[in-house]
Parts: sequence; structure tokens; C-alpha cells
Amino acid sequence: MAGPMEGIRVVELGVWVAGPAAGGILADWGAEVIKIEGPNGDPARSFQRMLGGDMPNNPPFELDNRGKQSIVLDLGSPEGAEAALRLIDTADVFVTNLRIGALSRLGLDHETLLDRNDRLIYCGITGYGTQGEDANRPAYDVAAFWARSGIASLLTPEGGNPPFQRGGMGDHNTGVSAVAAISAALFSRERTGKGQFVSTSLYRQGAYTVGFDMNIALLWGMTLSVGTRESMGNVAINNYVAGDGKRFWIVGLEGARHWPPLCRVVGHPEWMEDERFGDPRSRAQNAAELISLLDEAFNERTLAEWEVIFDEEPDFFWAPVNSIDDVLADQQSMDAGLFVDVPDEVSSTRMVATPCDFAGTPWEPTTMAPELGEHTSEILASLGYAHEEINELAGNSEST
Repeated sequence: MAGPMEGIRVVELGVWVAGPAAGGILADWGAEVIKIEGPNGDPARSFQRMLGGDMPNNPPFELDNRGKQSIVLDLGSPEGAEAALRLIDTADVFVTNLRIGALSRLGLDHETLLDRNDRLIYCGITGYGTQGEDANRPAYDVAAFWARSGIASLLTPEGGNPPFQRGGMGDHNTGVSAVAAISAALFSRERTGKGQFVSTSLYRQGAYTVGFDMNIALLWGMTLSVGTRESMGNVAINNYVAGDGKRFWIVGLEGARHWPPLCRVVGHPEWMEDERFGDPRSRAQNAAELISLLDEAFNERTLAEWEVIFDEEPDFFWAPVNSIDDVLADQQSMDAGLFVDVPDEVSSTRMVATPCDFAGTPWEPTTMAPELGEHTSEILASLGYAHEEINELAGNSEST
């Protein structure tokens, strides 16, 4: 089960998360992904030390780099740069999230590489795009995706501090968009025979992530405030706490449709005729009182008991507010394919799966992430380098 990208060779020059995430998805989907690393390696290899001290593995790095091959090249040396060019000449796809200025200095800008190989799909992932004063500005996803794009502000309660995002949220979203662009460009190449430059940015991905709000601002000139559970106008799209302290979210977006089932599940069908709650406007005006009444009702049973009652109402939509541990224990997580078992040297290691499946061309993971430079010799040999040249290139990389 090689996957839909079988036969596609990808060369990745990626650091930290966004670029490697794109390469990692392609590797899962069956592409041959060769990761170029400098002598010190992708800095994401340091996550193991930063997050776990003496833990035996590197979970964030494994997620984005499983199934790849690693070649170490000193791109600052003429020999290393030439080897990189020879390798990229063999590729269908080149994906990178190095800054534009660095790529130009290395001779790895898209103009140069497409001139050498007009069938190449060159995917550039940036912080702030390819044009403008900030095109070469350094950015992690906390800066470009989370802070500058408006996400953090939109999630900040009035008078409060901005929340912190979780690790790699913007990077992984941007990696998915990069793979979508690469896939479309490969499809175009099938028809035209020509490759092209495709790009995405953390900043643009952030704006699209909050596109609901952004388009309201563009078309209506207004910004919606962040909701609070105590004052939600539509009480049927709010979170509540069961009697055992477990929180759940009701998602009754359509007021007329979802209000009656809510009344029935809490045992108060008379609320449907109560003038305080009889229509959406009245419910919004009396939201604080109604939410308080619902809090009292939901406190009467455990979430497990409520689940039985909820499931008797086909138009009552809800979900538990899960912790990570809850997700790991959720049978639906297994059924929905959230996790995958990656072969290792002993048996397999369970990890997060990339988020798509293909019925006709199913994929499966192949290997754990490579050791730094694990495949340097064999890749250089496949490019026609002699044994002595390989040793010289390896020695140059080790000495810098």
C-alpha cells in the first residue's frame, strides 16, 4: 500500500515544522522524500532536549519526518551546493521553508531551479509571503499565523490576555495547504508537462483560518466579539458541565430546529411555550437566566447518564470537551483513523496520522524518522559520486 504519491520524488530543505510537515504528509502518502540537512541537522531535532530532557525519543520530530531519508550537505561549500543541485535535478518536487534571502544566497531560489528543471514543482513556504517589505522577515507560526493574522486577538476575552496556541498549530495547517498546492501543480503538470512555483505562508493561512471573521470585516465592516458561555445569545450552542464535572458542548446552531430537543432532554418541554424563551430574540434577551437554569438541570446527572438521554434525540447535537487523554481512549479515534502504527526496529510505534485517506490508493507509514545523515552515502552514490568523493563531502560536512 504505497499511497497516491508513489513514484514521486520529493527533496525537502525544511526546518522546524511547516516545511517538514509538508514533506511528512507526502512521505506518508507514498512519495520518496529526501531531507537535506546541514551538518547540525534540522533544529527540530532539538525538541527532544527542549521538551523532554532525557526522554528516549522525539515525538514532534517523528511526526513530521517519519518515512524520509536524510542526507547531510554543507550548502555553504561549493561541493555541498553542487550536490544539492544535482539531487534536486532528479526531483519532481522541491519543498522548503527557508527564508527567501537565504535561498537566493544558496542558489536555490525558484527561478534558478525551474530554469534547470522545468518539470519541477517548487513549493515555497514563508512567514509573510513572497512580496513586500516583510517577505524576508523571520517568523514562527506563533508570530505570523497566531499573532499577526488576528487569531490571538479574536480569541482574547475583553480585558484579558491573549491565549497561547499549542505547538505547531499554524505550521501543520500551512503544511496541509502546501501539500494541496503541490498536488494541484502535479495534476497540472500531467496536462502541460511543465512544473511551476507554488507558495503559501503562515500569515495567509492564519487569515484563511479566521476567514469567517475576516470576511465579515471585509463585507460588513465589523468584528464579532468572542463568545462567553454566560452570555451566549443562542443557549443551544454553548458548553455546560454535567454533575460529575465533565464538560460538553451543545452545537444547536439552528435555533428553531435545535431549541425543542434541548428542552426535551433536560425535562422542561414547557420552556417551549414560556414567553421568556419562546423565540430566538427572547432567549437571547434572557440568556443569562436561561443558561443558569440549564446549568442547574445538567448538574443533576453524570455525563454518561446524559449521553443516553442525548442519543434519544436525533436533532440534539453535542460533543464531549475531551482532554488529550480522553481522545487517546476514545474508540471513535481508532475508528476515524486518528492514529497510525509506524514500523520501528522492534515492532511499531503509535503516532498521529496525517489527515486524509484514499480508498483507491491507500497509504501506510514505512519507517521512523531518519537519523541525521543516515542515507547520505547511498544518495550520493545514486547521483554518481565516487567513493572518494562521498568521503570528501562527508568530511567537509563534519568539519563545518
